[in-house]
Amino acid sequence: MINFKELIINKLHDNIPELEIEEIERLVETPPSYDMGDYAFPVFQLAKIFRKAPPMIATELAEKLQDSEYFEKVEALGAYVNFFVNKNTYADTVLTDVLEKGYDYGKSDLGANRRVIVEYSSPNIAKPFHIGHIRTTVIGNSIKKIYDYLGYDTIAINHLGDYGTQFGMLITAMKHWGDEEVVRQDPIRELLKLYVKINEEMEEDPTLREETREWFKKLEDKDPEAVRLWNFFREESIKEFERVYELLDIEFDSYAGEAFYSDYMDDVINEIEDKGLTVESQGAEIVDLEEYGMPPLIVKKSDGTTIYATRDLTAAIYRKNKYDFYKNIYVVGNQQKLHFQQFFKVLELMGHEWAKDCVHVEFGTVSTEDGALSTRKGNVLFLEDVLMKAKDGILEILNNREREIENKDKLAEQIGIGAVIFQELFNDRIKDYVFDWDKTLSFEGDTGPYVQYTHARIHSLLEKGAFNPADSVDFALLSSEEELDILRLIYNFQSVVIDAHEKYQPYFVTRHIVELAKAFNKYYNTTSILVDDEEVKKARLALSYGAKVVIHNGLGLLGMVAPERM
Repeated sequence: MINFKELIINKLHDNIPELEIEEIERLVETPPSYDMGDYAFPVFQLAKIFRKAPPMIATELAEKLQDSEYFEKVEALGAYVNFFVNKNTYADTVLTDVLEKGYDYGKSDLGANRRVIVEYSSPNIAKPFHIGHIRTTVIGNSIKKIYDYLGYDTIAINHLGDYGTQFGMLITAMKHWGDEEVVRQDPIRELLKLYVKINEEMEEDPTLREETREWFKKLEDKDPEAVRLWNFFREESIKEFERVYELLDIEFDSYAGEAFYSDYMDDVINEIEDKGLTVESQGAEIVDLEEYGMPPLIVKKSDGTTIYATRDLTAAIYRKNKYDFYKNIYVVGNQQKLHFQQFFKVLELMGHEWAKDCVHVEFGTVSTEDGALSTRKGNVLFLEDVLMKAKDGILEILNNREREIENKDKLAEQIGIGAVIFQELFNDRIKDYVFDWDKTLSFEGDTGPYVQYTHARIHSLLEKGAFNPADSVDFALLSSEEELDILRLIYNFQSVVIDAHEKYQPYFVTRHIVELAKAFNKYYNTTSILVDDEEVKKARLALSYGAKVVIHNGLGLLGMVAPERM
């Protein structure tokens, strides 16, 4: 497929050798309106080089760049040179590529099979898998899919929270008030009750707090009873988690959680000590980070136990040794920003130059209309309940339709769960948001069901028109502004995906396919596609197919299904 931006960059460089290609690439932009062209180049920077006013430079440069089969015109507008792509060439290059590649359209070998680790979801065992976990889970899954799409060798790791002082608390609660058979019947909800109770009781009886510390120390020292109960909590929890992952169609390459690294921690602690990085502070071992503007990182507490920072350091070193990653991505909430800054800095101070390849992809919080979530108080909304409620809400809508729908239950699941994913990925990940049922399940506006319905509409249209990707098409018949808008969105898909991977922002893809769905529906409502003129029909169906492929692939990158019938 022709890279129009690259053509422009090379032509500009031929005429402005004073600027490096990389500098020109940085300056070439997409105008705010296509009335101003498909691409624009600002010339302010050339005023010092040519000692002329920017508008004069733009005029002279536009005149030099007129003769090109790829552009209908090149014109100056103020201090900008604007490029208008030749419509016939545009349609030809875009749709020929789509028709040849089909659902491989937009894929790339940019990643060159370099290994990328994406750590996401990572719930705490024995605690609820609640709506607050939706963010890390679906953002991480989408980032993994985007990296896969661009040719990276991606490893998905679920770094389970299966270690730490909370297990001392749960073991204590189980010993005082628990019943293992009752827990087996409904593990997460029963363990949540125990967790809430121990938090309440510790407020009244301070001696319980010491007991929880003792049980965690026993766990670290491999006490058989502590280890048995810990394994019980972990196994029952993973069964529950996997049911939710199955609903979301998410799989992991590794469930190595915090506990997995406990046997490797002593070597890492010794390495930190041998490099003279630790000092004693109130009986604890710390790395002093004051000169870097950060509080100290605790390596070992005064009672000899470790904290999650020690385990994160160990996990990072283990992953580098095992996977030799190109990039190690952590999809974790912004509340942990300081933690990642600290432990990345300690990796660097240990002499691991690859610390720069560790990336914290942070995100804001999600809350319900009732407010934020609190596991300690038992104020949680289980993620499985949310997904099932979404499915039931869509099923009710489908049941109210007059026509019969095949596989209605499965379709309701695909749309309902997809709707939850889509709402989560519609905004910049860094923003906080409130989960809104009415907006999530709507078939109108910027929602998952709207985009999925558009995909199904196009599929039906292609079936009615007996579309065949192997048919020859006269692309010159696609020349209206509505058609050109759709072509641009199809053409720009790969660059949007690349941008999403560079900035770890799945919402770039979400917004793009929403815009494409809107553009196609506008076209569908104003233009007859299945016309009597066979050549016009084939051209319009080819354009529709291009839109379907991009919507299908975009939904896939978000972790959603693209239904063919709704």
